[in-house]
Amino acid sequence: MSKYTVAALYHFTKFEDYKALQAPLQAVCDQHGVKGSLLLAFEGINGTIAGTRQGIDAVLKAIRALPGCAAYEHKESFATEMPFLRMKVKLKKEIVTLGQPSVDPTAHVGHYVKPEDWNDLIAQDDVVLIDTRNDYEVEIGTFKGAIDPKTKSFGEFPDWWENNKSRFHNKRVAMFCTGGIRCEKSTNYLMGEGVEDVYHLKGGILQYLEDVPQENSTWDGECFVFDSRVSVKHGLEEGQYELCFACRMPLAPADFDRPEYEHGVSCHQCINSHSEDRKVRFRERQKQVELAKKRGLQHIG
Repeated sequence: MSKYTVAALYHFTKFEDYKALQAPLQAVCDQHGVKGSLLLAFEGINGTIAGTRQGIDAVLKAIRALPGCAAYEHKESFATEMPFLRMKVKLKKEIVTLGQPSVDPTAHVGHYVKPEDWNDLIAQDDVVLIDTRNDYEVEIGTFKGAIDPKTKSFGEFPDWWENNKSRFHNKRVAMFCTGGIRCEKSTNYLMGEGVEDVYHLKGGILQYLEDVPQENSTWDGECFVFDSRVSVKHGLEEGQYELCFACRMPLAPADFDRPEYEHGVSCHQCINSHSEDRKVRFRERQKQVELAKKRGLQHIG
C-alpha cells in the first residue's frame, strides 16, 4: 500500500511580500513532517511535497490561506517510500524560470484543453504539437508526433521559438509539460509574439496519464518527475527509471548493465564528465550510503 501522498502544485498570483511567507510556510511543513520543495516568488508559488495524508492536508490548507490562493489546484499521486530527504521553502525571482519579464500568466494564457479532448485536438492537420520540457525529460517519454525543442532548460525556449517560428506559420500551436506550469508561461509568451491560436493540456501530462485509459492514449514512454520516483506511467504508477547520482539523469534498467555504469559514481552519460578525484569522492559517499542503509538510517548528503 502507498504510504505517502505526493502533492504537486503551482499557482500564479501576486505576492506583494513573498519573503514574509517563507518562514511560516516552512514551520507548517516541519510541524507536520512534510518534505519536498516549495518555491515562492512575486509571481506565485510552485513545488512538490510529500507526507502523510494528514500532513499534506495541513500544508495545503496553509497554502490556500495565502493571498490569492483560495482557489488553487493541486495534483496528487502516491509513493511507497518518502521521495524527499528534506523540506525547503525557497525564495526565487520566478517560480519557473523563463527569463522574460513581460510574461504574465495572470493576464492571459492559451486555451485549456481537457485530457479527454486532447487526442482529438492534436490529431488535426493544422495543429503543431510542442513539448516544452527539457531534453532529458522528453527522452524517456512524450506524445507521439510531438516536436522536441531539445532545450537544456526552460529559459532556452524563447530563443528556440525565435529560430523556429517560421516553421509554424498558419498553424495552431498545442503545448504540454509535466503539470501545466511551464505552459502557463509559454502560452502567454507565444500570444505576446502574435500567435493567435495557442492551446495547452490542462493539468499537464500527469493529469492525462491519470484520466486517459492506456488503450486510448497517444503517450509513448514514461513521464519524468522531480522526486525519487524519477518517472511515472499510466495511472501514475511508479515507473522503471532511476537516477544516476553523478549527473542526476534518468537511467532505464538496461543502462545499469552498460560498462560505463558504476553505482553512485558514473553512467554512460557522464563517464567522461568527472575527474578521477571526484569519482573517488563519489565512491566514498556511496560507501557511507550503504553503511547507513545497513544501520536502518537515511543518509543525507
